[in-house]
Amino acid sequence: MAFRVKTTAQAESDASAILDWLLSQHAGETGIRWFLALDEAIASLSTFPERCSLAPETARFPFEVRQLLYGRKPNVYRILFTIEGDAVNVLHIRHGRRKPISER
Repeated sequence: MAFRVKTTAQAESDASAILDWLLSQHAGETGIRWFLALDEAIASLSTFPERCSLAPETARFPFEVRQLLYGRKPNVYRILFTIEGDAVNVLHIRHGRRKPISER
């Protein structure tokens, strides 16, 4: 079963901020390739998103929050998402070193 992958405004803002940071660090072609691969990782959620573990935040919400880890230590990002029917909703993209999000 193929899932539709939708991103929230927050997730799009997160991705934009990551790209801005990469460009500000003069990451060049390497940074652009990394960012495009992030987009591919998000798109991969259309196939078997249940393969991803539950996020630590899932205990704080009345629904399951899952995470897809992307990158290599120390630069691992957590792509937080939910699964509703045949849709995957990408909620947030956070650096792995940041504290888990709260209900606020």
